[in-house]
Formats: sequence, C-alpha cells, structure tokens
Amino acid sequence: MSEELIPADELDDALKRCPEWEAEGDSITRTIEFEEYMEGIDFVNDLAEIVDEAQHFPEIDIRDCKVTLRLKTEDAGGVTEIDVELASRIDNIVD
Repeated sequence: MSEELIPADELDDALKRCPEWEAEGDSITRTIEFEEYMEGIDFVNDLAEIVDEAQHFPEIDIRDCKVTLRLKTEDAGGVTEIDVELASRIDNIVD
C-alpha cells in the first residue's frame, strides 16, 4: 500500500468506506462508546492483534466507556491509504 498522502479534497471520498471516521487535522478519528468500561478494554485487546499484524498503530485514548482512535501515517505526515484501510478493518470488529 502507498504511503502517499491522500489530498484533502479526496479524503471525504476515501472516508465513505468508513463513514464513522472523520478527518481531524492531519489524521482521522473515531470514538466508540461502550456500555461498560471492560467492553472497551476487550475491544482494545482485539484491536491490538489487527494493528500488530498491520504494523500500523493508532493513538488510543480510553476515557470511561469511550475509546477514541486516531490514525495517521507519521512518515507521510498525514492520512494515507494505509490509514483508511486500517480504519475499515477496525470498523469490522466494532460494527
């Protein structure tokens, strides 16, 4: 997969594949709310396998029953196809 930045004017189209995510600065984010704190922790554990396999790691913020994920490709300085693909894979374990 390419590590070329997705141009800002094309990012909305790219995010149609993962509509729960939104562009925020130089990254894409999604917040998932769980019924209970431990459900969020279980989700993060499941997520760890996917991101380890992809060798592409999101920022993960856990607060109460909410888990916020932020994806960007550091080497490219923003969002690439790698991020959108990983967002789509993450959606598959959430939804």
